[in-house]
Amino acid sequence: MTQDIVERSGGDELFALLQRALPQQVLSRGMHALARSRRPAIRNAILRTVLRAYPQINLAEAVQPDPFAYESFNAFFTRALKPTARPVHTGANVAVSPVDGTVSQLGRTDAGKLVQAKGMDYTCDGLLADTASAARYLGGSFACIYLAPYNYHRIHMPLEGVLRATRYVPGHLFSVNASTARTVPQLFARNERVVCDFDTELGPMCMVLVGALFVGSIETVFAGEINPPPGRGGQVRAVEAGVGRRFARGEELGRFNMGSTVIVLFGNPAAFEPRMQPGAAVCMGEAFARFGAA
Repeated sequence: MTQDIVERSGGDELFALLQRALPQQVLSRGMHALARSRRPAIRNAILRTVLRAYPQINLAEAVQPDPFAYESFNAFFTRALKPTARPVHTGANVAVSPVDGTVSQLGRTDAGKLVQAKGMDYTCDGLLADTASAARYLGGSFACIYLAPYNYHRIHMPLEGVLRATRYVPGHLFSVNASTARTVPQLFARNERVVCDFDTELGPMCMVLVGALFVGSIETVFAGEINPPPGRGGQVRAVEAGVGRRFARGEELGRFNMGSTVIVLFGNPAAFEPRMQPGAAVCMGEAFARFGAA
C-alpha cells in the first residue's frame, strides 16, 4: 500500500475538534437548501463568493459557461462539461479515473485493510457495511480520490459494468479533506455514504460515494437523490432502483453537492499508472489502472 508522508499537526487536531463540536447535520441541511435556492440574490451571492475563492474553476469547459445562467448554485456546481472536455481512454483492460480530483491514497486491500493516512487505516468491512460485499475485494486494489470545491463534481464509471447492489449507509458528516483524514480515525467508514457494487469483465468493482460536511445528499442517475431518512441516522438500507443496469466505461453514475470523496475498489489486483501517487491531480476519463495484459 502507498502511504503519504505528511504528519498530522496541531492545526489538524484543532480542526477535527471543531468539527466534532459543530452540528454537522443541521449545517448540511442548511447548505442543501441554500445551494438549491432559485432566488437570484442568494444564488448570485454564493456564486460570487465561490468564484472569488476558487479562481481555478475553468468555465470554458462547461456546456453553459455563464455561471449566472444556472437556476441555482447547485445546478452550477454540478454543471455538465462539453463532450470533448474529458475524453475517455479506450484501451483494453484499463480502468479510467471516475472523477476530477486529487489522489489521497491507493494500493492493495491486503487483509481487507485500506490506508487512510500515515499510520491510519480502515477496513473493507467497515467501509462497505456488508461482509459478503467486502469479501469480494480482499486481495484486490483500491483508490481514494478527493474532490475539492473547484473540481468537476460528476462521477463516472471506471469500467463497463452491471450494477449488482446499492446501499445507503448512515453516518457522520466530517470534512474529508487531507487534514481530517490525518486526524479522524476510520473517517470514510464513519461518514454517510452510498455504496454501489458492480460486476465487470475484469472482476468485481465497487464505487463508494462518501458524504461530507455540507454534502446534503448524494445523487445517482438511477435513483435520483439518495436522501437519508428524516433526522438522518437510521439503518443501512438497500436501494433497489437500477439493479441490473449496465453502465459503459465513462458513463455518468452520480454527482455530489459540494466537495467529497470517491473510493474505488477492484476485486482483482490493479497496476496503477506510474504517476498515480498520493497528491496527484487526475481528470475523469484518463487511464488510471491496468489489469493483466494491456
